[in-house]
Amino acid sequence: MKTLLAYLKGYKKESILAPLFKMLEASFELFVPLVMAAIIDVGIANQDKPYIVKMCFVLIALGIIGLVCSITAQYFAAKAATGVGTGIRHGLFEHIQKFTFTEMDQLGTSTLITRMTSDINQIQSGVNLVLRLFLRSPFIVFGAMIMAFTVDVKAALVFVVTIPLLSLIVFGIMLVTMPMYKKVQADLDQVLLATRENLTGARVIRAFNKEEDETKRFENANQILTDAQKYVGRISGMMNPLTYIIVNGAIIALIYVGAVRVDIGDLTQGQVVALINYMSQILVELVKLANLIISVTKAAACLNRVESVLAVKPDMNEGDVRWKSNSSETDWDLKNKIPVVEFSHVSLTYKGTSDTSLSDINFCAKKGQTIGIIGGTGSGKSSLVNLIPRFYDATDGTVKINGRDIKEYQTENLREHIGVVLQKAVLFKGSIADNLRWGKEDATEQEMYDALDISQAREFVDTKQGGLEFQIEQGGRNLSGGQKQRMTIARALVRKPEILILDDSASALDFATDAALRKSIKEMKNQPTVFIVSQRAASIQHADQIIVLDDGAMAGIGTHEELLKDCPIYQEIYYSQFPKEAVING
Repeated sequence: MKTLLAYLKGYKKESILAPLFKMLEASFELFVPLVMAAIIDVGIANQDKPYIVKMCFVLIALGIIGLVCSITAQYFAAKAATGVGTGIRHGLFEHIQKFTFTEMDQLGTSTLITRMTSDINQIQSGVNLVLRLFLRSPFIVFGAMIMAFTVDVKAALVFVVTIPLLSLIVFGIMLVTMPMYKKVQADLDQVLLATRENLTGARVIRAFNKEEDETKRFENANQILTDAQKYVGRISGMMNPLTYIIVNGAIIALIYVGAVRVDIGDLTQGQVVALINYMSQILVELVKLANLIISVTKAAACLNRVESVLAVKPDMNEGDVRWKSNSSETDWDLKNKIPVVEFSHVSLTYKGTSDTSLSDINFCAKKGQTIGIIGGTGSGKSSLVNLIPRFYDATDGTVKINGRDIKEYQTENLREHIGVVLQKAVLFKGSIADNLRWGKEDATEQEMYDALDISQAREFVDTKQGGLEFQIEQGGRNLSGGQKQRMTIARALVRKPEILILDDSASALDFATDAALRKSIKEMKNQPTVFIVSQRAASIQHADQIIVLDDGAMAGIGTHEELLKDCPIYQEIYYSQFPKEAVING
């Protein structure tokens, strides 16, 4: 609730004016039964047609004024609700952008999407309804009871019994259904997860003829959601019939009491009609209130889900040191004095797991060096390089950049100097130029072409209609695997990073293109420190240092020749790709 109030602060005027105008409308509505009583007791009883006409005009005036107040209230309520929804959505999105990979892994993409869309829409609808009806409905309920007392005290005692009974039903059902609606939203997460996986993996599903299995899985998730909605819907649906039973019973009692008191002369017929009108108003408003409670219950459950995400604090503490360039240093200082990257007894254990992904990693990387990282599947290669841009924090040990603990740097500033090409080539819908500017927002056309030349992507970009303005579809569907990889490499190179990480990002390239890519990177003027993660021994054999990983531990470190001589695991990998006979003959 604190989150909602924080975003409502910017709409104080609208939050006050919306219920105020609704209460004005309600006030005019409460006078209608009295006007009707006057028409019956004075106009009709005395057959005074001018008085009846005059009172009819009063009714019309009350209706018009009420309509104007209602429209005004709706305007302010909609403005506040839309503003709050927009604010929460922006705030949630900004908060999610601060998450580390750890929080993203724990929460899951599907539930974050649901909370960004469906949940916030429910909250927005709930705010709108609360501002319009939350004060209006109780105001009319209790206002009608008070007005009934001004008509006749004894007959109004029926209201005193009826209203608490109705309140008990309405709020009782609300308390029961609130946790159920939270479960419904969680079930919706599962439907969204199944939908998202089916849409993103459509080609894989068709390739393995799994359409029927995925259809059943989707139907099961939908059935669970449907059953949960039907169950909570049945409980919520009890509200209307129960309130109708109580209110109609109260009207019967009111007619009976009114008839007796009219018979003895204590009440007029118009006053009885006014009392019945007040009871009818209470019925209508309580039905509205019942629907409002259902919507507010959903909105409250959704708000709790959004707040649970906002309550997740990134486990990385932001540093305050900015990256300082070593441009003033001599070449000797750059290459020998301060390592660009240094791992000192680094270990990593992912949150929620007991197994150690990396253990006791030690190495230094100097400016301009190329560090190759190789090992079997699951050996921790990606985990190692993910520590450099601080996607994860080391559980033990220290990762240093330019001699400083990586935790001391401002994260955004740190990543401005690092170019990362992840295993999965992800491109965004837009032109080639738009995608390259993810690497550097103000990149010139020449800088983009330079990056394309180095990444070996220029050859296919020039063949595309429009060149840099060629439109890439979502996820790069209209490019081949190799083209996507070269584009992501160009995107990282356009910022001229001081540290370049290629995480198995050339797997779809042929050997000649891969070799040309590595040669071009080596010849870059700014001499970046390059980390190449690869399954290919050929891709890393010319590196200045090669780190061999085995089950998260360093099995060896050195040059290609050193490892081929002393490291059994490197020998096994290398000779599996280059048979001994071919190596000897070569």
